Amino acid sequence: MQLQKSFEPTDKGTLYLVATPIGNLEDMTMRAIRILKEVSMIAAEDTRQTRKLLSRFEIDNRLVSYHEHNKASSGPELLRLLEEGSSIALVSDAGMPAISDPGADLARDAAARGIPVVPVPGANAALSALVMSGLPTERFTFAGFPPRDKKALDKWLEPLKALPGTLLLYESPHRIRKTLPALLERLGDREAAMVRELTKRHEEAARGRLSELIAHLEEHEPLGEYCLVIAEGEAEAAQTGAEWWQSLELEQHVEHYERLGRDRKDAVKLAAADRGLSKRDVYNEVMRK
Repeated sequence: MQLQKSFEPTDKGTLYLVATPIGNLEDMTMRAIRILKEVSMIAAEDTRQTRKLLSRFEIDNRLVSYHEHNKASSGPELLRLLEEGSSIALVSDAGMPAISDPGADLARDAAARGIPVVPVPGANAALSALVMSGLPTERFTFAGFPPRDKKALDKWLEPLKALPGTLLLYESPHRIRKTLPALLERLGDREAAMVRELTKRHEEAARGRLSELIAHLEEHEPLGEYCLVIAEGEAEAAQTGAEWWQSLELEQHVEHYERLGRDRKDAVKLAAADRGLSKRDVYNEVMRK
């Protein structure tokens, strides 16, 4: 077990996960501006995009690159600096870093080394879309970006269709017309909201059945990044939270937790707890296939 007290003195630096605006620059918080000014350096997904933001708020600080394509080389160097006492702010192009983002790897590795990891909350597209959708907010699952390949997408959706609560997905304007029919086919014609351009001038939410959203995009060109908010199905709504997994094979049950960011060991442990089985039995069964 590891216990982190974020603001106790330490000889190591701190990794700050700093939320940035998802559209409107007024989404920026006073705390985020202060942290970006005070840290030793800022690690950004796209330094060109982040430089514009820093200029807007008169933040003059060292800027380094950290993204999906260089994380294998940049990540270890950032960790070394953190262990030596440097403080680093990690930002994505928009919203909260480490959500469907390579920042999750850096946060995990920093925490494993006993480096304090401190969130600086702010704008988030998924939660903003959820509260804007008008769909239930009591229980929800964020599943990130769907796979591009149709076969992989079908497999990815299989365990999600049995989950209770509202489902949140991200999708690009180039993929949305292909993804919606797959959702309709696998999940049924559920109530949904298709939210785009959050906090920007052309912010909008299209609400209706999945079939209606498909028809909407036949008449309107997809523009901007989308967040899909999808109501749970009628069958899932009738189940209790403890029963959502019963339609899944054991391997799918474990894969569900892995898709939510758990490693294989934790996924096996959680699936075993759901089913009242021993971790060893679940692991042996999954690895046998």
